[in-house]
Amino acid sequence: MEDSFSEKQSLELITGMINKAKNKFSESGTLYLVWGVAILICSLSQFVFGNILGYKNAYYGWFITWIVYIYQAIFLARKKKNQKVRTYTDEILGYVWICFILCFFVMIFILIYTKSFTLIYSAILVLYAIPTFLSGAILKVKSLIIGGICCWVLAALSMFIPLQYHLLLISVAVIVAWIIPGIYLRNKYLAQNKLAQQF
Repeated sequence: MEDSFSEKQSLELITGMINKAKNKFSESGTLYLVWGVAILICSLSQFVFGNILGYKNAYYGWFITWIVYIYQAIFLARKKKNQKVRTYTDEILGYVWICFILCFFVMIFILIYTKSFTLIYSAILVLYAIPTFLSGAILKVKSLIIGGICCWVLAALSMFIPLQYHLLLISVAVIVAWIIPGIYLRNKYLAQNKLAQQF
């Protein structure tokens, strides 16, 4: 006689299948938008104040990112508290972005330690591409995949563009890789929630 599922096992299986189906819509796009806009403001302000107005400490604008870090910590803590089920997608995406953050700081440390300052922005573009591309593949979002590829292309192009314009490449990268996909994901998320409220 074949083993039959208990009622509880059947419910868990159905719930798991539903969560798997919902995975591609689980990302709200909020953090892509917040980080994209923050980095866009920082890169453009450093370019303007440093290259056009001639301020020596134009990089101070990047301290804004610490505010974004605090916001992200609060946002993720609230999301975790309100989240009834943590999906496989959520876990994988979490690991992808943890790897990005660790690689980012290690790479910046190496480049600063070796005084390879001309390669910093190119390396950042390469690093931006990795979590963006992988997130797109995991979430099945083409705009993120395209954004990741664009970051790699911009990193390659940076070899032929004067260093003072690399900040503009960073600005283009975050628009294509994070802001545009963030808007798409946000609209998708809001539409999904609106649809869910109707049932």
